Amino acid sequence: MTNSQLAPATKPEELTIEQIRQQLQRILHSNTLRNALTLQQLLQFLGTRAIEGNSEVLKEYTIGVGAFGRKPDFDPKTDTIVRVQTHRLRQKIKEYYQDEGVHDLVLVEIPRGHYHATFRLRADLPEHQELDGDDLSAVPDLETNANGSSFTDEPVDPKLVNDSAGSHAGRYFSRPIIVAVGLLLTLVIGYFAGSYQAHIAIAGDSLASGTSRFAHNQADPVKMFWANFLGNDRAPIIAYPNAVFLLDDSNDLFRFRQGASDNRGARVDPHLAREFASNPALVATAGQLYYEDGYTGTGELEGVAVLSTLFAQMGLKPTVKTSRNITPDDLQQHTVILLGSPFQNIAVAQLLAPGDFAFQNPDSRREQWRAQIVNAHPALNESSAYHTERDLDTQMLTRDYSLISVQPGVVAERNIAVLGGLDTKGTEGVTRFITSRSGVEQLSAALAAKGLSLPDGRSAPRDGMPRFQALVLVHLEKGDQVLSTELAAVHALPPKKSPATNVEGSSTPANK
Repeated sequence: MTNSQLAPATKPEELTIEQIRQQLQRILHSNTLRNALTLQQLLQFLGTRAIEGNSEVLKEYTIGVGAFGRKPDFDPKTDTIVRVQTHRLRQKIKEYYQDEGVHDLVLVEIPRGHYHATFRLRADLPEHQELDGDDLSAVPDLETNANGSSFTDEPVDPKLVNDSAGSHAGRYFSRPIIVAVGLLLTLVIGYFAGSYQAHIAIAGDSLASGTSRFAHNQADPVKMFWANFLGNDRAPIIAYPNAVFLLDDSNDLFRFRQGASDNRGARVDPHLAREFASNPALVATAGQLYYEDGYTGTGELEGVAVLSTLFAQMGLKPTVKTSRNITPDDLQQHTVILLGSPFQNIAVAQLLAPGDFAFQNPDSRREQWRAQIVNAHPALNESSAYHTERDLDTQMLTRDYSLISVQPGVVAERNIAVLGGLDTKGTEGVTRFITSRSGVEQLSAALAAKGLSLPDGRSAPRDGMPRFQALVLVHLEKGDQVLSTELAAVHALPPKKSPATNVEGSSTPANK
């Protein structure tokens, strides 16, 4: 959509308050913002202030406190949440109007350099199109609490403001948590509704028909990409890493990188602990240790949520499990998506197909932010190695690199995808990239340039799904916020069998 297709800013009388409210609700409850609670809060806040007529005076401080629950001592110079999330919201609104909102008559914008929402009519649609074609009366207003009263005019109580994950007082009753509960219920309902649709489709149609029955909208490049990748598997597996640690009686954790491990909570043999722990000298003085594999990264958690939501919208019923619980039957019967790097995800370490790009860590005992993705055959403008980048002064993470590997599974009908970053936030970034319209379109264009075009939905995925590796650059804010992503390189995988050909042998993750 270009500026030439849009009408000049309309006069106030051309849009009513009700029409603006309806358009805001369409976007807030769209698939584009379904998994973005923070962006929903920001759009609701900016939209409400615009309707009230006082949005022109909005400052970062006002938004930080009013929309995100920051404390009164919030300093926008050191906490950039408003700038970061406003940038993300602009991107999501653009995605919405390119897909779900392509026929919407009211255009919502947040002009660059400003923190207020504007509303105007689009000139590229029929003049008499109804603004209220969708019945939104049954959609819950995010600004209304359980008693039916509005939060809009209520002053923010500092005692109820949740500043960080370590803050406890009042956090369970703050507005963001109430909104989160409502969104969680919506997600659960949507998930089971999608599962029910998949059940009905399976009951009435043969799986041999391929992807066409759950690729609901061939104009949606994201769903078309994943439909082609998943083939006829309506229950794909999403596997996240659960690296093994050694836990002492003080709840301190020690990384246990290799060697045989036992069930969670089992005592660790002192000899094994000293031999295979990252810091043997420290472990030797720690006392009794226990196996602990109940942790995963926040980026992998976000990745699971994003994929699960997308698959539910497609009418699928994914299974989520730890990488250590992947079985030979899983690999034979299902398409599998593995999240994380081989340093944390044992399944990635054993199943990642060899290609030009590979994860490498020069010091296995000192992993944190020292690893890199090496490029065996750099093309023009490509590097031979990519690593996590940090601010020279603060050492805060600023950029991470991630790898997408789309490769054949252990049987012809199944595929394996690896979505892994050097850092956990790189994993989140690459998952958001491959589940976003802009990301899939970038990837499709790069593949086409190399003669690796994606299937168009009319042929079976196994006949046309290209096997490739893609390097993705992830921009970070404050070290743990994904700001944006971009495609850095695409290489075809060599025409070889997957390393996971012997599903009965050591190619599958070892069970503890």
